[in-house]
Amino acid sequence: ESVSSERGMVVSGHPLASRAGAEILARGGNAIDAAVTVGFALAVVLPAAGNIGGGGFLVHRDAVGEVRTLDYRESAPAKATHDMYLDEEGELTQDSRIGHLSAGVPGSVAGMWVMHQELGSLPWNDLVEPAIELARGHLIDESRHRSLDASKSTLARFAGSAKQFLLDGEAPPIGHQWSQPDLVATLERIAADGADGFYRGETADLLVAEMEHGGGLITHEDLETYEALWRDPITLSYRGHEIFSMPPSSSGGVALAIILNVLGGYDSLPAFGTANLVHLETEAMRSAFIDRNHYLGDPAFVEMPLDRLTSLDHANEWRDRIVRGEAGTTPPFDPAVYESTETTHYSIVDEAGNAASVTTTLNLGYGSGVTVPGAGFLLNDEMDDFAAKPGSPNAYGLVQGEANSVAPGKRMLSSMTPSIVVGPDGDLRMVVGTPGGSTIITSVYHVISNVIDHQLSLAEAVAAPRVHHQALPDVVFFESGGLSPEVVGALEEMGYTVVERESLSGDIAAILADGDGWIGVADPRRGGGAAGF
Repeated sequence: ESVSSERGMVVSGHPLASRAGAEILARGGNAIDAAVTVGFALAVVLPAAGNIGGGGFLVHRDAVGEVRTLDYRESAPAKATHDMYLDEEGELTQDSRIGHLSAGVPGSVAGMWVMHQELGSLPWNDLVEPAIELARGHLIDESRHRSLDASKSTLARFAGSAKQFLLDGEAPPIGHQWSQPDLVATLERIAADGADGFYRGETADLLVAEMEHGGGLITHEDLETYEALWRDPITLSYRGHEIFSMPPSSSGGVALAIILNVLGGYDSLPAFGTANLVHLETEAMRSAFIDRNHYLGDPAFVEMPLDRLTSLDHANEWRDRIVRGEAGTTPPFDPAVYESTETTHYSIVDEAGNAASVTTTLNLGYGSGVTVPGAGFLLNDEMDDFAAKPGSPNAYGLVQGEANSVAPGKRMLSSMTPSIVVGPDGDLRMVVGTPGGSTIITSVYHVISNVIDHQLSLAEAVAAPRVHHQALPDVVFFESGGLSPEVVGALEEMGYTVVERESLSGDIAAILADGDGWIGVADPRRGGGAAGF
């Protein structure tokens, strides 16, 4: 479903959060003001992914065309060690995926504070207030009921989470008036004291106490020394458009650049929905993930050849290896260095034309499963995004190298791909992003290509079936019913292993320029919403 507006637009993973952001725009706030409001609101109404105990990335383009990115990815605690998730036999434990040891130092509040300090216009406390009101009470909808029901066994393992999210061990029913008094108190401290309301004082004391209680590693010093970092965007050209995306510690921008640079070398792409199109897309995705998993990591720890990886010459080398009509292969993985699914994305454009593309996450659904008692928020399980055992797959099946191994203070590599597309005329054309683990990169690619290459409407581009390939495992994944039996058969004849996924790829939140106004589309795959003003 498309929503149109001539003035401004917010698209996020929950209609209540989108509405809160649109109301800030209507009050004269800019895209960053709305981004702060939506970020805090999602922590209340979309607890599987919205958060103050996780981290994220911002791509911001102002009305005159300057683009900046903010990295507020979580970092490893100072006590983290390279082999902390291996047992005595050297095998991976589950400690990186659930419980206290899986939590990295949260970055979300620092990120929203820094973006507001640099680029916001309305008072900070006014931007947090809508989340406080939602935490005092809002109605559980069907999508959130299903989500909580699916995760109730994990949440029930931790007393703070059972109290916060369940009623007698069950998910709150649809229409339940859900109030979160502990989260209200935490948000009120953040509203009053900014980032210090989270990283110092009572909230920090509660978080550290829970770490000590559960055997986690995050200390007061970890919290007090955390910094959100401004970085230069990944920039690329594609068929006359300029695209801006996130640099490391996210792999999203680099991998997206490789896919688009490989495919941009063809005069045109095969017809939408054909086996020949999926073939070329798969080989471009394979190239991107081979490079991603080998070279990329936290730039404070790893030297990365970003200019070469995002160059047309590099893409030409990958394209030259593609044999039309024949499946490629992923070489054996060498983990040495040369080098959730539950995430959520929101896209915002304000009346002046400033744009914010924001992706934020706890990693897996409901993160570590641990809610800080007395503070009412979940902690991430982002440590699983490190290569806990280089060369072995993580929760998303990604096989990564030493460049992304665990180290104290290091930021774990992400697939988040918040992106902004500028048209050939130099005007803002699209704001796009999604959750989905490793499928984030390929889902964002699909929507951009669907609009630019196949001239689909934004609603069609977002709803269209998606395929995904991430080098290892060497499998073409497609959404349920997304490829016809004829196309699957043709791909198998080329030599591909083709697997129909049980789950969906992504939850796109996108905005597209429409004449003098904007069209907003929330992915029909889940329960998001768009709100104009």
